[in-house]
Amino acid sequence: MSPVFFIDDEYDLRSASEQTFELAEIEAHFFSDAESALLAMKNTLPVVVITDIRLPGLSGQQLLTSLHQRDPDLPVILITGHGDISMAVQAIRAGAYDFIEKPFLSDRLIETTRKAIEKRQLTLENRDLKKALQSKETLGPRIIGNTPSIISLKKMVSQVADSQADILLFGETGTGKELVARSLHEQSQRNAKNFVAVNCGAIPENLIESELYGHEKGAFTGAGTQRIGKFEYAQGGTLFLDEIESMPMQAQVRLLRVLQERSLERIGSNKAISLDIRIIAATKIDLKTAPDFRQDLYYRLNVVTLDLPSLRQRKEDIPTLFHHFLLVAAARYGKAAPALPANALQALLAHDWPGNVRELRNAAERFILLGSLTGLNNDNNVVDSGLSLSAQVEAFEKALIEQALSVTGGSIKETMVTLNLARKTLYDKMQKHDLEKQNYKEPERS
Repeated sequence: MSPVFFIDDEYDLRSASEQTFELAEIEAHFFSDAESALLAMKNTLPVVVITDIRLPGLSGQQLLTSLHQRDPDLPVILITGHGDISMAVQAIRAGAYDFIEKPFLSDRLIETTRKAIEKRQLTLENRDLKKALQSKETLGPRIIGNTPSIISLKKMVSQVADSQADILLFGETGTGKELVARSLHEQSQRNAKNFVAVNCGAIPENLIESELYGHEKGAFTGAGTQRIGKFEYAQGGTLFLDEIESMPMQAQVRLLRVLQERSLERIGSNKAISLDIRIIAATKIDLKTAPDFRQDLYYRLNVVTLDLPSLRQRKEDIPTLFHHFLLVAAARYGKAAPALPANALQALLAHDWPGNVRELRNAAERFILLGSLTGLNNDNNVVDSGLSLSAQVEAFEKALIEQALSVTGGSIKETMVTLNLARKTLYDKMQKHDLEKQNYKEPERS
């Protein structure tokens, strides 16, 4: 649980309160002024703030206003030796959770703090619930999979999606870096604005600054009109810089300055344009040791790093992912999604997938178009999926149920007949493998 922040300029009161919280087994951090507490909040978010009204520097009421600009639901308890009823009413109207007059009993302090903590926990639980419901209702990119590495990734995405921090995505080619970037954008408050993706390796070196920052009319030969760059086009939204390791060194210098100042000047202009954007960069190499990548830019981008696992590190997700791609490809090409034979599943699990999820998606499309798996280069006499026997059996069982649900359009009755299973047994296995019948309804075709 996050700590309580207690702010008072009286040393004796801080010392006594520290013992009180320790006896009550409530973690608390103590500060002599509001400025120190605000500085500490950059690294640790408090569950409740308790502050004296009269403080050196920033007052308790000013701190209350500042905190509620960041989070109106954060409980703030005000204490003072100079209060009266009118001041108490004024503080409550200003958004304070409660008001305590000095001198106060330890029991009164702890009781009020516990109630504030309960209120805060309920508020955060409601926020998480609303966010979960919104993410389920949002039509956008989904990170599919239930292996520990993917569950951890999805949790990290949810935690940092609504922050203002720039993010660095690290993963092999084809692991879904743009999908994760789009998921971060869709789950943030910026989702109503543009998501702009730029492949830094696909832009010629002599055009990259014009592409990113724009230019004025006549700025250089061939600049016949003013052009808005990708940074400006992403204003209020998210800019995704893919393959950032491919960015030329000179362009890295300017990018660093733009990231630091959050403003830019179009080529041929002296006017600074303020930026309100979130930067997500992606790379497939270790930028810290890359000889052609500036270390200061790496550290500027490396506020939060999300590691994307390769497909060979999450083979248990292959049946679920392949089924998803089959449905998508079937809808795209106007074909029915065929059942996957047992030997085909073994082939999928045995393949190393150097192209990761992108290669798996292409295999699913070929399966829809050609009716068989091609290009996996597996030895049919040797099956080495990298999974234990029990894990292979689990994956095989899940794949068979998914196939039956897909063929029957999610019909439980027809799936029972196909697999010769009792209804309760089928439901138990579906629950075990996290399968829902509505996900297997045939997509509508336009």
